Amino acid sequence: MSELILHHYPTSPFAEKARLLLGFKGLSWRSVNISPVMPKPDLTALTGGYRKTPVLQIGADIYCDTALMARRLEQEKALPAFFPEGQEMITATFAAWVDSVVFQHAVSLVFQPASVAVRFGKLSPEAIKGFLADRAGLFSGGSATRLSAEQARHQWPTIMARLEQQLQREQGDFLFGEPSIADFALAHSLWFLKATHVTSPLVDAYPAVSAWFGRVMGFGHGAFSEMTSEEALEVARNATPAALPDEQFDEPNGFEVGQQVVVAATDYGVDPVAGELLFAGSEELILRREDERVGVVHVHFPRFGFRIDAQ
Repeated sequence: MSELILHHYPTSPFAEKARLLLGFKGLSWRSVNISPVMPKPDLTALTGGYRKTPVLQIGADIYCDTALMARRLEQEKALPAFFPEGQEMITATFAAWVDSVVFQHAVSLVFQPASVAVRFGKLSPEAIKGFLADRAGLFSGGSATRLSAEQARHQWPTIMARLEQQLQREQGDFLFGEPSIADFALAHSLWFLKATHVTSPLVDAYPAVSAWFGRVMGFGHGAFSEMTSEEALEVARNATPAALPDEQFDEPNGFEVGQQVVVAATDYGVDPVAGELLFAGSEELILRREDERVGVVHVHFPRFGFRIDAQ
């Protein structure tokens, strides 16, 4: 079995989600630190252009988006489950809502001027300008619209009051009783806010949420060791992609296996990835692509939140 390799950087909220997923499963993994901003030549050699953080590599199979990573890790180790039996729909749907709506609020609150001044206080003005320019590019061209800090502050108490009520009345210690993907999806946005004293009170003011947050963070990150990006590329070069899923599925827009297509996120980070469509299922899309640095790789995307176009 190939090692689990996570391409990430420490302050990425979605990378924190992935690290918690690995910790919850008690999995061992390799850590490849990547740049927070473009260019990312070693990463894009694996992905074909997908630039969001994190990316999970297993041999020559490359998994994009934490929603799909959770499903792949569920295959790696079934229990404890991200999608508890009988709650698959509610936990996955809540997680998708959090990863879009709550995360959008968190981003606006984190990048308001008072928070930026603290978060990036040790960086030069040029570095801050470069980071913000990179993020402006990341959030352009897709369906995601930037929520103003004023509107985020206006709506945040509603979100948190609902969560506080849910957790006060829930019989278990987690959002839907037992821990699930819903908890890890929510936790990373709150973790993002907890990073400075400017935004931490937006979480700390809610006792039940704060106690729950501590329980989720208590799962930790699992056991990991460092790996260089060049070592990760060598792993891909020396590996053969895993067998394709055997799911039978009719592609609703008529795309066929073997067709040259491009796949891209629809919300933000919409950089397209071109390749041969190998598999289209109810949850997953797989492209075959070849790069001179890594050879043949299979790049995996979730269906939800991504689109296919003819090349």
